[in-house]
Amino acid sequence: MTSRSPIPAALVVLACMAGPAQAAPMKTEPFEFVSDGNVLRGVIDRPADSPPRAVLLFVHGYGRTDVVAQSWYLDLRTRFTGLGLATVAWDKPGCGQSEGAFDMGQPVESSAREVAAAIRQLRDKTLPGVAKIGLWGISRAGWIAPLAMARDPGIGFWISVSGTDDKENFPYFIESNFRIEGRSEAQVRRLMDEWRRGFELTVHGGTFEAYLAATETLRHDPFMTFLAGGPDASRARFLEDQRRFRSGEFEVDDETGLMVYVPGFRALLGRLDVRVLALFGEKDRNVDWRKTRALYTETIGRNPRARLTVRTFPDGNHNLHQSVTGGYREMLEILKGPRVSEGYYETILEWLRTQVLDADRR
Repeated sequence: MTSRSPIPAALVVLACMAGPAQAAPMKTEPFEFVSDGNVLRGVIDRPADSPPRAVLLFVHGYGRTDVVAQSWYLDLRTRFTGLGLATVAWDKPGCGQSEGAFDMGQPVESSAREVAAAIRQLRDKTLPGVAKIGLWGISRAGWIAPLAMARDPGIGFWISVSGTDDKENFPYFIESNFRIEGRSEAQVRRLMDEWRRGFELTVHGGTFEAYLAATETLRHDPFMTFLAGGPDASRARFLEDQRRFRSGEFEVDDETGLMVYVPGFRALLGRLDVRVLALFGEKDRNVDWRKTRALYTETIGRNPRARLTVRTFPDGNHNLHQSVTGGYREMLEILKGPRVSEGYYETILEWLRTQVLDADRR
């Protein structure tokens, strides 16, 4: 339950299985490329009856992937190829048919290198439509996609779903869910005070015993034990996180006291000369969507060489599934029969049609 908790990482991967697929003819072929010494494998989809007019790559959130065997993103892949795009998706290292070892904490810079390597391979293959290339990404991809675009100015458009600002979102996640779980405001304050104290001890070099004492109520809270599988904390993980903060590998924002995932993120976003569609669920309890929306508006939205479109969905949770509370337990139940927020598909397709495919004709 330190700053780099694995709990939110377990959540975001769920977003990859959104909604029923809409049958549409498309051609699917294997795709592989090398990134950081690993052969990563996935698929390319093309429209069945015409060459693609653009290419869109999927950028994952946290967690393991199984793109081929589980037909990930099929709901979007069929719709995008039906619109005239080619789509590309692959498995992370150590997942599916990809080489390497899976790392839940894979640095976002490493994931951005994957995107750049995949695009180089597509250009080498001279895939039709590759002159107009873009990204679709969810949650953690909100860090990865801008880093990839900074590496490759040829990326011209980005669909950001439930995107992130530059800082730790775990306290927002647990505080939101504590209220949904029925904790009183006094209980929420105590639990969050314990989280902050535990984080301070991690960052500034307290002992593991002091950390355990400071987080006693938090670690035994039923919601936290549900997430973590029990109240025990890992001494090895605690000490490793301390080492990374001491070395400067992990950064903390002085004003908010939160961990920074992408240093200089605000300036990075402000330099993106691309068309961006940002989609948020107003019941997102994983990521503080209001902060991200404000950040995008203040950076991308003020860049005269960019074009930002923002759409929010009142019933959308982090996965843009229709929800009542947006809480974690509800999200797990929704996955048994998910329905995407009304207008989600239509918004994306209309934006691609007008802002990407037909933009040069106007």
